[in-house]
Amino acid sequence: MIVTIRLIRNFEYRTIRTIPIREVDTQQTVEQFIARLLQEVKSVKGIPPPFKTHPYDTLKISHQAGSFKANDIVINLEDDDSLLLSGEKTLEECGVIAETELSFFNRAAYEAYKLNPEKKW
Repeated sequence: MIVTIRLIRNFEYRTIRTIPIREVDTQQTVEQFIARLLQEVKSVKGIPPPFKTHPYDTLKISHQAGSFKANDIVINLEDDDSLLLSGEKTLEECGVIAETELSFFNRAAYEAYKLNPEKKW
């Protein structure tokens, strides 16, 4: 299964890169998948160095095939309870299916952006 990952380095300036992740096992936990992503991000060619060293720690479902997309081009600020992936659950339990698009970001930066969702560029 292929999942698209949106690396969000900065919410206000909309610094985002997208990478496909192949051979995703939906039976692995979110924590295991995050560990895999952190390794893969460091080795992906074509990603600027600041994206490779950013402190990513959270995954959120951005979009699923046949579903709606959020109005905010950076990230959907709603439905955190159902869209944020919990570390102890499997990807399947969190609702990850083929062609799901996940946002990967720093949780503290996300919470600050939610309080004041202003774009600076």
